[in-house]
Amino acid sequence: MFFQVLGEGTQLKLYKYNSRCNIAGMQVRAARERAGLSQEQLAARLQLEGLNLSQKAISRIETGDRIVADFELLFLAKSLGVTVYELFGE
Repeated sequence: MFFQVLGEGTQLKLYKYNSRCNIAGMQVRAARERAGLSQEQLAARLQLEGLNLSQKAISRIETGDRIVADFELLFLAKSLGVTVYELFGE
């Protein structure tokens, strides 16, 4: 396990953890699949809850190519019927 600095700007430093932009994506995918939902169906659930997250964004979260904001994790957990803590499990 290691952290790698990708960019050094005055606005944001972007880190990757084991070549991923997030550590929750694999668990998001697992929870979504356990719930029997497609990425499109999850996106629709999130919209009903008030979060506009596209199927493409969900795909990028699951593959670790996109950072996930803390409030997005709250919405994802609620829509998937899991806790935020479970989304951090390995």
